[in-house]
Amino acid sequence: MRRLAESIDLDAVFAIYMDPTVIPFLGFDPMPIEAFRAVFDGLVASRCFFVCEVAGEVAGFYKATRQAGRASHVASLGTLAVAPRFQGRGVAHAMVVDAIEQLRDAGVKRIELLVEADNPRGRSFYERLGFRVEGTLKKYYKRSHELDYVDDHVMARLFD
Repeated sequence: MRRLAESIDLDAVFAIYMDPTVIPFLGFDPMPIEAFRAVFDGLVASRCFFVCEVAGEVAGFYKATRQAGRASHVASLGTLAVAPRFQGRGVAHAMVVDAIEQLRDAGVKRIELLVEADNPRGRSFYERLGFRVEGTLKKYYKRSHELDYVDDHVMARLFD
């Protein structure tokens, strides 16, 4: 189900990322595929960007990045999205549970992520998986088509 993203995944990842129901909760505004290619190439080059397949089709993706140095026990989870046609079928849950298990098995003691304050569904989803809000980043970013800035909640899950 989970594998490192490859260049052949560009079209599928682009389609999910740019979907109107998905893009408000990811880090870039809508753009043509030619511009997105640079974003995607950076994600693939990181070797931390995973796609999840259902029946051979890319159903979702996420990025899991391990910190360096004294914080090497910390990982960040982000850029997570599921194709709308696969939403409500447990894909996001399976992706995050798999990521948590992989990171915990690799010695991670803390997984952190950001979730938009205007995404109560996302916050609730992460809370059900053991993440807790640790704080709020006020006016953290601004979507190009909105007047107001968006707050982000910092959430984390800790392991013994």
